[in-house]
Amino acid sequence: MEHYQYLNKFIRYLEGERNLSSYTVRNYRTDLNSYFDFLEDNGIYNLADVAGKEVKNLLRQYVAWLTTERSIQVTNNLTKHGHDMRSVSRKISVLRTFYRFLVREGWLDTNPVARLRLPKLDRKFPKFLSPQDASALVEAPLDPTPLGLRDRALLELIYATGLRVSEVVSLDTDDVSDGNRELRVLGKGSKERDVVVGQQAIAAIARYLSHGRPQLSVNAKIRALFLNSRGGRLSVRTVQTLVRKYSLEKGLVEPAHPHTLRHSFATHLLDGGADLRVVQELLGHESLGTTQIYTHMTTAETRKTYEKAHPRAQAANDSE
Repeated sequence: MEHYQYLNKFIRYLEGERNLSSYTVRNYRTDLNSYFDFLEDNGIYNLADVAGKEVKNLLRQYVAWLTTERSIQVTNNLTKHGHDMRSVSRKISVLRTFYRFLVREGWLDTNPVARLRLPKLDRKFPKFLSPQDASALVEAPLDPTPLGLRDRALLELIYATGLRVSEVVSLDTDDVSDGNRELRVLGKGSKERDVVVGQQAIAAIARYLSHGRPQLSVNAKIRALFLNSRGGRLSVRTVQTLVRKYSLEKGLVEPAHPHTLRHSFATHLLDGGADLRVVQELLGHESLGTTQIYTHMTTAETRKTYEKAHPRAQAANDSE
């Protein structure tokens, strides 16, 4: 069986059993196609042609192949290309999942990627806003028009709940209960969870539902909570554009992204004393380890504040 036949079976598994989003599945396909390009460069067109120690050597060569700068043709211009270690790590993670699937289906005896070592990555902390900047951003839409009311409700909701942008645009009006400060959200892997919503976000949504959405709606069958100017469901790209637009209007140091509000939500909760497992549940993280990065962020921010504010902090550093 050629490797593209394995790939097609794997994609069906991701879509059918794992219920991954089309965006995630596309990324898996792209990363595996990169691996197959490497195999073909080495004259290999069938995964069964590589076995035993040869696989481990091949995988080490693959890592080197990914990180080596090489010329590729892009829109008739030659450009240098080499993946950084974070991208390489992601591609190897995809390979691990792929080979684990092949073993599970009985097409391979062992997962050759399971023990492949990669250089340790420097952890990059997500960017977040100060509480003051976050409030300024969500309060930026002042226009009382239907679109202005929508934008205010949208920003208030993202910051109040930490929802992913894909989760926000997937919300329907039925997911919002009258007088109830909770939302039912369909998250990654089609897993549902309830999230708590703050009073200001609830009030903004109520204003939008009363005075904004009815003006935007052109088809009663479309139940999307957030509508675009043509009455259709708001897209992820539009939300990204709106957040950037309002962050620029408020003069934030860097243009914000919907995920910036999500990171701010988590960081501010932990700064306020929230339990890590509660934040994990609200964010919809499967692993507590994913949520723990925010504790490192708050610790780093605390140290930074201390070293700026304490009169003897800098003196102690200078004497070392």
